[in-house]
Amino acid sequence: MAEGSAVGPLGGIRTICVPVCEEEYQKIVDDPWRFRCFLDSCYHQMPELFPEGFSQGYELKDHRVSEKAALRIRRIELRDGTAYSIRPSFVMPYMTGRTKEVEGPLFLRKFGVPYWGLAYVFGHNPMYWYRLESALGRNSIVGTTVRKTELPEHLLADEHHQPRDGTKNYIATTVGSGCCLGAEVAESAGTDELTEAYGVFRQESLDVNAKYAPKTVNTDGWKGTQAAWKALFLSITIVQCFLHGWLKIRDRAKHLEEWFAEISQRVWDAYHAPDRRSFSQRIASLKTWAVKHLSGVVLEKVLDLCQKRDQWKIAYDHPDCHRTSNMLDRIMRSMNRYFDNGQHLHGSLQPSRRHGRAWALLFNFTPWNPATAREHGGWKSPAERLNKHRYHENWLQNLLISASMGGYRHSSPQIP
Repeated sequence: MAEGSAVGPLGGIRTICVPVCEEEYQKIVDDPWRFRCFLDSCYHQMPELFPEGFSQGYELKDHRVSEKAALRIRRIELRDGTAYSIRPSFVMPYMTGRTKEVEGPLFLRKFGVPYWGLAYVFGHNPMYWYRLESALGRNSIVGTTVRKTELPEHLLADEHHQPRDGTKNYIATTVGSGCCLGAEVAESAGTDELTEAYGVFRQESLDVNAKYAPKTVNTDGWKGTQAAWKALFLSITIVQCFLHGWLKIRDRAKHLEEWFAEISQRVWDAYHAPDRRSFSQRIASLKTWAVKHLSGVVLEKVLDLCQKRDQWKIAYDHPDCHRTSNMLDRIMRSMNRYFDNGQHLHGSLQPSRRHGRAWALLFNFTPWNPATAREHGGWKSPAERLNKHRYHENWLQNLLISASMGGYRHSSPQIP
């Protein structure tokens, strides 16, 4: 049964995914009264998975049997005439498989296991597994990931360099609250291209909350990135990453042995200053010391950091902002391993974008190492930790349920 497809970044995917085991589903699907009772119960427990207008009433429209899955699928029609398919969480979109059969192979994709390897062990062919994974990229990353909580006020953004058929492309990556909330491929790192790429995050976030306006975004010094975010969110504050300033010093000074340790201590002492005044004092002290003891390119980079004092001080106006890009760097390292193992991006721009978006959802929903999960209060993945909620114990069913209606709240864009 056709499920619809996203039109641009926002589109009307009219399939509601509900948590139910196959045994229970087979008992209720042929009984209209029991099916309505089940659907009403799901709505009362999880209204965020259903479209606007569902509470105003609906009727069972029709049903058909999927030959691929040998499963009956029902449709409902709201009072405004819009029809939605009801898909149980134990089957994949487009009836391409059952979750119990594919969740293991898709979990291995988190570690970059090649598609031919999955085909060798689990059957089918490499393109089957590629299409199965890429299909996840049709969903809204933001809407699927942020289901039971508020959108983060403080973000991080950077571009991951990734070849596509030998040509350098850039994955405009947005991170917030430990989750990857945007991964859109851009063909260049110019302001216009990055504005379009990061604009997908804006559209998806405004679909979740039409008044969303993040307070800060941490970026490196690339002017195209900063200009893009200023164009997308007029009130946002750019917090430049202090770590990038330090890395420029480290790369030139690490051969200085004992002097390197002294430089490192003084730079990070300034970073850890408790307020704006003491930060200014420590930066001034660092500058005075550097002029007396350093020379050449190392002195140049230290002075460059000191000259950006006013940029670093902005962070003190936003105590909860990200002063360094550490959270984003951890996620980008995982992204880099994934695409390196897969020999980078291939094909036209559209499937490459879908592939990058699919990776973001895999990162957010695939389970952590059990030891890591224990450190995070028993939540099994970044998305679970963010929402403090899981719809299903199985990670793939949890993702599919979260992606009900493609993760979109509205059937058409709600962008001012």
